Amino acid sequence: MTLEEKLARVPDRPGVYLYRDAKAQVLYVGKAASLRSRVRSYFQESRPRDPKTDALVRQIRDLEYIVTDNELEALMLEANLVRKHRPRYNIILRDDKHYPFLKLTTNEAFPRLLVARRVQQDGAAYFGPFYPATAMRETLRLTRQLFPLRTCSIAIDGTLERPCIQYAIHRCNAPCTGWETREGYARTARDVARFLEGRDEDLALRLTKEMEAAAAEAKFERAAVLRDQIQSLNKVRERQKIISTDEVDQDVIGVVRQGNDACVELFFVRKGRLVGQEPFFFDKVGGSRDGEILSAFVRQFYGKAVSPAPEILVSEELPEAELTAQWLAGLAGRRVTLHAPQRGAKREFVAMAEENAVLALQNHLLSRDDRQQLVLEELRRALSLPGLPNRIEGYDISNLQGAEQVGSMVVWENGGLKKDGYKRFRIRTVAGADDFASLGEVLTRRFAKALEQGSPLPDLVLIDGGRGQLNVGLKVLQDLGLDWLPVVALAKQEEEVYQGDSLQPLVLDPTSPALHTLQKIRDEAHRFAITYHKKLRSKRTLQSVLDTIPGVGPAIRTSLLKTLGSARRVRESSVAELAAVPKVTPTLAQRIYDHFHREESGEAGPAQP
Repeated sequence: MTLEEKLARVPDRPGVYLYRDAKAQVLYVGKAASLRSRVRSYFQESRPRDPKTDALVRQIRDLEYIVTDNELEALMLEANLVRKHRPRYNIILRDDKHYPFLKLTTNEAFPRLLVARRVQQDGAAYFGPFYPATAMRETLRLTRQLFPLRTCSIAIDGTLERPCIQYAIHRCNAPCTGWETREGYARTARDVARFLEGRDEDLALRLTKEMEAAAAEAKFERAAVLRDQIQSLNKVRERQKIISTDEVDQDVIGVVRQGNDACVELFFVRKGRLVGQEPFFFDKVGGSRDGEILSAFVRQFYGKAVSPAPEILVSEELPEAELTAQWLAGLAGRRVTLHAPQRGAKREFVAMAEENAVLALQNHLLSRDDRQQLVLEELRRALSLPGLPNRIEGYDISNLQGAEQVGSMVVWENGGLKKDGYKRFRIRTVAGADDFASLGEVLTRRFAKALEQGSPLPDLVLIDGGRGQLNVGLKVLQDLGLDWLPVVALAKQEEEVYQGDSLQPLVLDPTSPALHTLQKIRDEAHRFAITYHKKLRSKRTLQSVLDTIPGVGPAIRTSLLKTLGSARRVRESSVAELAAVPKVTPTLAQRIYDHFHREESGEAGPAQP
């Protein structure tokens, strides 16, 4: 059928419609209470004119529609199809992050606190979801500072002879050695649960009483630990601005726009406290009303398993607000109200969100011309990072049939490679060609030392490899209590990015500056590892050759390498340069020179004095 024939047969039923172009690409997805009225309205001469709709209609070559039982089903189907096709003429939320939970493994005898991407019926306690993800990572970091929970996954039986580094830095009380009882550890786990539930007033009061009691008993070290915990807890509470004396749960949403760009600012108010906020940016919104932008945001944001608050305050009335509220109530399993306040305290909350949206949009537009900022923003969005990856560390392993195994670490910071931050590692504990074990040793040495010395940590860890290498990195960081650090692996053949929170690899656009940056860091780590490996191999080869020269023992060999600086320089030096080396006589210098040069010319026989 032609497009005109299809238009003539569109039914007068609720449903969803899709417009396609000449290449069968989806241009636009919409829903309607009456498909016939809505679809035909696009092609009527009397319709209101705007550049965006005019451009859409000019490109339509085909039409599809799906009939539903009611308008609510149509809304749900529309949201799914927009996420699937991301049509050019729909308002698209450029945000593909998944919002995480914190999981307290209360189903274990000695619970751990882990990052989880979904809630499972496994007997553990889940807290969240956290949005933005930065809130989760900050909460995880502070929880590890406040409470000495274990981060290892070993079986705890209290028989280990020595604790790990977490005990030395006061992040775990070593139940593995029996130094902490199960009852004492259980109290710590209960404190963690109270903290994550927001019941920190009682927790702060109890910690204060314990600190005063410890000081009265002259247990000053214990009192100091409790004092630090109280200070950290107070800092968390200070960050959470109290904006309502009522202990209400609200999502406050404000939108502003400038030309074809718009920003939606989302405030998360829980128990009357502003616990988090995040801006979301839209482009190509010319011709769209503010209410339409808000409607697109609400449907796409909450359509990703993000539970809405009981009350959502918005800066503009949404089209079909009652239908959207009904859909949100179905997602949350309880009543959800959508309200656009015009006056009073609630309007002030919305105005505050709008003010923050103005500032966020201004900064976004100013930084868009900065290529480096664009790369950082693209990396943050593509990899769902908690913040801009200003410092990225790249790691690789190199060996030849298990010999001279080495590891490398390179640093990319503020838009460029920082060569004075590079590190190289000679593998000490791994026998044979085991890249996974070698990588584990390198990462453990690097981050254990960083914990001991308090040196800077990266915003992103990049590993040369695939899923296996990524799993090694995740395990090492979890054991060290650094599982809040983002880790990805970049495989060479297909240039796929592996992430711990996704079963499928991420394939970035081959022309993407973000992918080019990751490739540059990965290739530099590989080059640095190969260079070090070749240096060690050359040094070993030369040492073996030197050992065959009569008169050259360990002391003279060491003197040659130390004075001339490298294996290559020994081979390339003249007789006079060799004779200038301490402990090397002119006769021995001539013998060394002849040995190398006779080998190069293919002459047989030992070098003669």
